[in-house]
Amino acid sequence: MPKNKTHSGSKKRFKTTGSKKLKMAGINMRHNLEHKSSKKKRALKQDSILNKSDAKRAKNLLGI
Repeated sequence: MPKNKTHSGSKKRFKTTGSKKLKMAGINMRHNLEHKSSKKKRALKQDSILNKSDAKRAKNLLGI
């Protein structure tokens, strides 16, 4: 049986922590940053942990 390929979009967006949780960068930080306030951009800069239901789907895409 062939190996599963890692989803290339997911591997760019998610990183695993030491305890196998998935973390992701803040959303809405790709473009149109000149319209967002400095306070908003500082808050979005922090990485966040995916919740369980989303993490299950993302782990499947990553092959974890």
